[in-house]
Amino acid sequence: MEIYSSDQGGVMVLVARGRIDSMSAAKLGQALSEQISGNVAHLVLDLAGVDYMSSAGLRELVNALKKVKRIGGDLRLSQPTRRVREVMEMAGLDTIFLIFETSVDAVESF
Repeated sequence: MEIYSSDQGGVMVLVARGRIDSMSAAKLGQALSEQISGNVAHLVLDLAGVDYMSSAGLRELVNALKKVKRIGGDLRLSQPTRRVREVMEMAGLDTIFLIFETSVDAVESF
């Protein structure tokens, strides 16, 4: 899994690519935690390039959401693939995350 980040007008956009499974989920969690620890309160995670997400990945997303909410921020998701969206819906996480069709829409929502 690869993760890239870019600041887009005060909103940090992280772009993840590849599989987010039990072996790589910690890397995602670390990338999100580093941003939150740096007081970045507005985060967008672009999931367009993620073809699989396990429960370990979902757990990292929820943990990051809890952390960023504590500092008054939010973690918003964009462009999940159909497969990732289905996993999120089965877990009921589509109701706690704001999910956008594009990263631009997610960034502009802040």
